Amino acid sequence: MSFKFKTLTAAALMSLGLSVNAGYGYTVDPNMTEEQLNRTIKQAEYHVKEFEKEVELQHGGDKTRYINKQNALDRVQALKLAYPDNPEIEKLFQRTKTALMKSKGDYATVDPAWLKYRVDEENLRKKISALGDEEWNRILASSVDPAKIVAKEFPAPDPKKVSIEDLKGSFVVLTDVEYPNNQFYGGTGEYIWHGKPSSGYYFVLLDGRHWIGPYEAVKRYRRLVDSSLADVTKFTILGKITDITAEIPAAGEEKNGRYEMGWVVEPVAVKVPDHVVAVYDEKADSSGRFIGEEHVAQIKDSWYTVKSIPADVKPERLMEIFMTAIKEKNYDLYLDCIDPERKKTPTALSLIKYHWDLHQERFLREYVHAVMDKAKIYTTRGFDEGNEQENFFLDDDQKDILRKTQGEQVQRAEVESRAYDQNGKQLGSPHPHFLIKRGAGRWYVSDYAARF
Repeated sequence: MSFKFKTLTAAALMSLGLSVNAGYGYTVDPNMTEEQLNRTIKQAEYHVKEFEKEVELQHGGDKTRYINKQNALDRVQALKLAYPDNPEIEKLFQRTKTALMKSKGDYATVDPAWLKYRVDEENLRKKISALGDEEWNRILASSVDPAKIVAKEFPAPDPKKVSIEDLKGSFVVLTDVEYPNNQFYGGTGEYIWHGKPSSGYYFVLLDGRHWIGPYEAVKRYRRLVDSSLADVTKFTILGKITDITAEIPAAGEEKNGRYEMGWVVEPVAVKVPDHVVAVYDEKADSSGRFIGEEHVAQIKDSWYTVKSIPADVKPERLMEIFMTAIKEKNYDLYLDCIDPERKKTPTALSLIKYHWDLHQERFLREYVHAVMDKAKIYTTRGFDEGNEQENFFLDDDQKDILRKTQGEQVQRAEVESRAYDQNGKQLGSPHPHFLIKRGAGRWYVSDYAARF
């Protein structure tokens, strides 16, 4: 017959002369000899030490599984229940408590300044959204002939009853247009299909500046204003009917469906509800702009806490500036932090933008701040002025020879960051970041892609 300590108290078990069980059934005899008890304590301490080592390796990060955790908890719990007044066991119990708390991840007090960038971003999103709504309504009220607006999106006008001459040049507002899910290449062009056989189809024309211009503007908006836009896959489109065609609205080269008649729609404006409105503008550099785009730089400039990088910036401080540029959406400052050798080509700049978007997403959904550890600096080329041990053996003439013969000095630095979420919990282990400094120049971020 056996009992678990969860059913009876430890005192009750001991009064019956029974063993105390913990966790997965680990047993401690409450009536051991002193020698047996000391041996059992040492065995438990071994597992506690191994657990402590695992926790230390995480540097404050939260790990999902520790190999020695359960053994340590089981053994110390059973000992504590069987011998609650033993001072050695009490010490071991306190050590286990400390290790257990550390295994849950490090915590920090959240400074309100850590979250200010989110407040600023939300206020800017609301402002740009309001400006977009105003412009959308203005376009519908004054730039489009009310008589030429298709009154009802669905059912779409029936091609068997309505000719293209009747609808050509008319405007239609399409809601919940899915892109890129409904994108397809047809025999007459590249489109987004919108509709179904029972209610008719519209084919939104993609292969032209009327779509590319506004869509690129939406992407700029996401990069400069609002990271949450990454989740948006449905758009409202104001477009002009230009033609009618027959297509198989299906992605991929193999189209097993039937041909459907649909109205070809050329985009005029694209709206992401509650976020932004972008319009085709043939005068704009990229054939499109989002409403309020001309105000964004001025608004954001007022909230920037860092606007330039000092020539004598230290590696740790540069990583703080790099993080701040990302949080405050200061793309120019972000670029200025990065090693010039890594941004010489259009492809390199495109990759930098890609990782900018990833950084934005992480500071939106994962962490809100990071603190930097002290940099580890080492010389990879040229004479190392800071190597005190080597300099101890060299006289001034020898040092001067090395300065002249070993070429331009190149230094590298490693800075570890510890990221925290909005509740102050450290996320994962510290992440290393690498920086570079050439000659008399300043420090630059080399691996800009690394997460915090």
